Formats: sequence, C-alpha cells, structure tokens
Amino acid sequence: MSDALYSPPNLDSASAARAREHLDSLTKPPGSMGRLEALVEQLAGIRGEPFPRVSPPGVLVFAADHGVAAEGVSAFPQAVTAQMVANFVAGGAAINVFARQIGARLEVIDVGVAAPLEGPVVIDEKIGPGTANFAVEDAMSRDQALAAMAAGRRASGRAVEAGCRCLIVGEMGIANTTASSALLAVLSGRPVAELVGRGTGVDDAGLAHKRAVIEAAIAARAPDAGDPLAVLASLGGFEIAAMAGAFMEGAARRVPLLVDGFIATVAALLACRLVPELRDYLIFAHRSHEAGHGAALAALEAIPLLDLELRLGEGSGAALAFPLLEAACRMLSEMATFEAAGISAGPA
Repeated sequence: MSDALYSPPNLDSASAARAREHLDSLTKPPGSMGRLEALVEQLAGIRGEPFPRVSPPGVLVFAADHGVAAEGVSAFPQAVTAQMVANFVAGGAAINVFARQIGARLEVIDVGVAAPLEGPVVIDEKIGPGTANFAVEDAMSRDQALAAMAAGRRASGRAVEAGCRCLIVGEMGIANTTASSALLAVLSGRPVAELVGRGTGVDDAGLAHKRAVIEAAIAARAPDAGDPLAVLASLGGFEIAAMAGAFMEGAARRVPLLVDGFIATVAALLACRLVPELRDYLIFAHRSHEAGHGAALAALEAIPLLDLELRLGEGSGAALAFPLLEAACRMLSEMATFEAAGISAGPA
C-alpha cells in the first residue's frame, strides 16, 4: 500500500465497551436514548476514550472547478466557484454561519479553482485550474489525483494539530454533482438515470442533458470499477479527491468524520474503496435531497442522523448535525447514574 493509502487503526473496543457499561448505569431505561447510545459508543471507539469529546470541531471546505462545466451541466456558470469562495472568506456563506454557531475552526482550501484566489482563510493547494473536461478526456492524471488526496491529508493534519476533535468535510465546485454522479455510477454499478439529480437546479431539459453527458463520458472513459484511483482520475474532481484524503488522514488520527451530503458521501465511498477500514470512522450527517445520495448511502450501509431535504453542500448539513454528537458525549459524561441519584435501577 502506498504512503497515500495507509489504513487507520482499529476502533478501541475497550473504550467502546466502557462507554456502553456507563450508559447502562445512567438514569434511564437501557437503550432508551436510541441511536445516540450507539453514536457515543462509536465515538468512544474512534477517539480511544471511554468519555469522548468532540469539541471543538474543524470544518474543511475544499474548492475546485470542473472542466465538464463546459458541457452546460450546471444552472450556474463556472465563475460562481471563485465567487462563492470569496463569500466564504467574507464569512457570508451558510457554512460560515453554522461554523460560528458550533464554534468550529474553518479552513477553505483551493485545490483547483480556475480563477486566482486571495484571502486570509484560503489555503493554496491548487493542483491546476480545474480538471479537464471528462466528456472528452480524463479529468486528471493518477499523479494529480494522489496530489489532491495529499492536500486533503495535510488539511486534516492541520485541523487536528490545531486541537480539533471532529472533522466536517465540505466542498464547493460548479459541476461537482456531475462528477460525483459519474463516480457513483461506476463505483455502484447502478444506472446513471437513477443517480443524477438537478444539482444547482437545472430544468427537465438540463437534467436529461446532464444524464446524457455522464453516460457518454463513462462509455468513452471506460474506467475499471475495481481500480478506484483510476475511476477518480477519469471522472472525478480535485476537491473530491482532497475530501477522500481528508477522510483518510482524519481516521489515521482517530478523529470522528462527520460526512455531509451527496458529494461528501461519494468522496467517502471512494475513500472506503481505497481503504475499507476507514468506514468505522464515518458518521453520516444527513440525507440530501439530491437524487443519488440514497444510493451512495446504501453503498456504505449508512443511516444518516438527519433528513432535512438539504442540497447545498459546503459541509452545511454536517455542521447542523454536529450538536447531536456533542449531546451524545454530554449525555455520557454529565448524566447521573442510578447509584449517584439514589434511584432504583429496576425491579427489586
């Protein structure tokens, strides 16, 4: 296995077991807090702490452009990628609002925006000025895919070294639902028509065109589904590759990974195809309104925490779900036990 694709450590089963034992001593019927109990067990196993902590969180937003935007697959022009990054810098995007709400460290990483960017929170990791148009050629080389993954790994490393105990990985890139749908179709083996949604809001004719572009590109590129890196290079995006790398590094550092919507879930699926052990570190924030997200979740056997019909990206849904992780940890560490409260634990 190359240095770019190393496996994370196993979950700490002893810490998870101690968390479960303590859960069952709290002033509630066993299992009465439902999925929050399984969630905090998972967090204990990930962190290697029987009483895990997830604050402060870190938000990583990777931005890149896509050559396939030239095929008219998005309702917005490619220039919007750079404009939205400027909005992130100014603090005016949804992810800025939610990151402030949860006290998150926010970093914006340019891995392939076509326009030059400036700003105090933009990290320059540009692989190139967007990918190539995968309707006519491979989106990137394998070396570029690995370089983008390495940029994602570095971003996770910076966040963890800055004290972040949970990572939210988001993205921005016009036409990235097209790239994600293409990746998912190959990785899942499901028909393109089932997976392709309206993205930024294309009309019926635009949706049909988007599907046709993806189907033709998959036929032309013919990537091997058994070689995930080749699939990424053929049809992916620099920000999708970087997200996969961010997931890998976060897991290697025993940090919970809160997965956002459709594009983030496809990046997580790609990462898991490369490093299957990564799956244990993933927590799925929400079910997106985007057509293919259910298929991506199913491929990972994932049940998300929320279903709010979101389809923005940026890590916004994951930031909204983060308070559930914080609540689960506080339940474990702050709730009284039957013994401490002087309450009978069950029938005499």
